[in-house]
Amino acid sequence: MITIFTPTYNRAYSLPRLYESLKKQTYNNFEWVLVNDGSTDNTDEVVKPWLNDNIITINYIKQKNGGKHRAINKGIEAAKGDYFFIVDSDDFLPEDSLELVQQHIEEIKNDTTFAGVCGTKCYPNNQRVGGSFPYEILDTDSVSFRIVHKIKGDMAEVWKTSVLKEFPFPEFEGEKFVTEAVVWNKIAKKYKLRYFNKNIYICEYLDDGLTKNIRRHHRNSPKASQLFYSEIIKDNRFDNITRIKSAINFWRYSINTIGKNSIPLWVFLFYPIGVLFYLKDISIEK
Repeated sequence: MITIFTPTYNRAYSLPRLYESLKKQTYNNFEWVLVNDGSTDNTDEVVKPWLNDNIITINYIKQKNGGKHRAINKGIEAAKGDYFFIVDSDDFLPEDSLELVQQHIEEIKNDTTFAGVCGTKCYPNNQRVGGSFPYEILDTDSVSFRIVHKIKGDMAEVWKTSVLKEFPFPEFEGEKFVTEAVVWNKIAKKYKLRYFNKNIYICEYLDDGLTKNIRRHHRNSPKASQLFYSEIIKDNRFDNITRIKSAINFWRYSINTIGKNSIPLWVFLFYPIGVLFYLKDISIEK
């Protein structure tokens, strides 16, 4: 079984589109774990009829607002599926999405070197996020996917639930954002994914979403940001340009925070540049 997992915060207006897409799936051996991350809108009223309809299996969970990463940890705990597919509340799935996912799961499910499968994401006009994907099938880890194969754009990962349980998201008191790459990069040290060139996910980057506000989220969660960038800085899988950019961002998003993450001495050379980017971000948001 596949667990579709959706974290939602004040997205009552967009959830119906996702629900309709789940009802239309050509493969129906799935559950929908929906975590309400402290919404203050009418999400409860929107979801209640769906629970009574009993058309698809829904596990509706409420928690105080803590951020997407805490919602993911909660969803993994609750998941009954062997595979875990994160679908954001402002996105939806093509009708054959889970059917395609299941086809590729069957090909790798007994291979313990795989963490899961991964299809492409598209905009509503069917153009792939990030441009073309020059492979029909590619078996590699998520870091090599970016650094070695140099493929851009978000992808739609469907993880083995057991693998995600190995790598829970870190949680920092008072912070509500941890980039998913913190966990994906760790998984890539041990496991690979089967990437396939089929669209399984349709997305829109709304103005109130994490992607559109990524710099502010990083700055408001400095300990998590320091962790993320310090790990890239020390990771030889990444090229020098990526590590230098991470050194700048290490200071950019945590200028007022003293963390516990050890960093090489060369990172201090980029402190002035990080300060300049920090000041630029602040001036733009005023």
